[in-house]
Amino acid sequence: MPAPEAAAECGPSTADLDHYRGQLAGISVSGQRLPDEDLERLRHRAAAAAGRGTALRVLVAEYLASACRVWTDLPGIRQAQELQELKDVVSALVRAVSDATVALTEGYETAHRAAIRGEEATRREFVDDLLEGRTGLGRLAERAERFGLRLVGPHSVAVAQAMSAPLEAGDDTTRYVEEALTARFGTRDVLITTKEGLLVCVSPGAVAEIPDFFAAHVRHAVSERCRIAISRPRPGPSGIVRSYQEARGTLDLAALLCLATPVVHASDLLVFQVLGRDRAAITDLVATVLGGLEQARGGPKALLGTLTAYFASGCLNTTTARRLGVSVRTVTYRLTRIRQLTGHDPTDPDERYILQTAALGARLLGWPSQSLQPAD
Repeated sequence: MPAPEAAAECGPSTADLDHYRGQLAGISVSGQRLPDEDLERLRHRAAAAAGRGTALRVLVAEYLASACRVWTDLPGIRQAQELQELKDVVSALVRAVSDATVALTEGYETAHRAAIRGEEATRREFVDDLLEGRTGLGRLAERAERFGLRLVGPHSVAVAQAMSAPLEAGDDTTRYVEEALTARFGTRDVLITTKEGLLVCVSPGAVAEIPDFFAAHVRHAVSERCRIAISRPRPGPSGIVRSYQEARGTLDLAALLCLATPVVHASDLLVFQVLGRDRAAITDLVATVLGGLEQARGGPKALLGTLTAYFASGCLNTTTARRLGVSVRTVTYRLTRIRQLTGHDPTDPDERYILQTAALGARLLGWPSQSLQPAD
């Protein structure tokens, strides 16, 4: 018998089928099972057929048809004298045909799974190189074509995070979102993948609705709370790396700021990114401008919350009161206390910017829940 490696190089041949029929002839007399080496031979034949693209049903049909053609001429069938002898022969033959069919199926499925794993590994390597910029741009562009992604022009990157569990390749949410995007926008130019528990969508900047479409379907698919961050579009393969990093950073920043909105655009948080680049300066600003609020009865939290709501409401006392669920008189009192404790009047347009910037910095630093630590 040829070695498995050699057997896998060619498909089922006349010699293979003759050998199989010969084995059936012997089993019809001996009643024994197909030898393990023959079953292994069949597995390798099936793996080779899978590699050529032959359908499993066609492969199995070849062997079943071969057995059927010689069934009545097998020596055990012809020599059986009694009904019980015939039953024993038929039982042994059916068992042999069944074992052969199972071996063919096992070999085929093993090859199929190996091919899928190989494709997944190739795709994963490409995704890592694309999002981390780990390979030459020319080579990256060539590989991108294989996965339906053209790297010319600007691209946006959206990342989605489920709060309860990581999002992985092949899970229900990933398949649902990928199928929805494919049905709407086709298979070209849009890449859906997962990385480090996040669902990632790379899309051309020219099709501006894709990130929001992606976000809407992630929210529909994820029953529990989730957060999606969308980058600004940037040109070229290196732009995808920067957009991915921006989307990841935006996701982290949204979590740090405890933003309630599930979809966050990086462009909406630029001011926080600017503030965060100099932690020492923003820490000093918060301590200098808002540090006096710590003298308030009950601590600075209520006054800082009022200040934040006041700026968010367009500096309108009535709207601020409605947002906080307190009276307008209470808002007026708190604004007065803020002026007294900080030395800055939030109702004065010339001083408002200082307080608003400091309030944004406080959110970025998590103050007053987190103490102000001087940067090293």
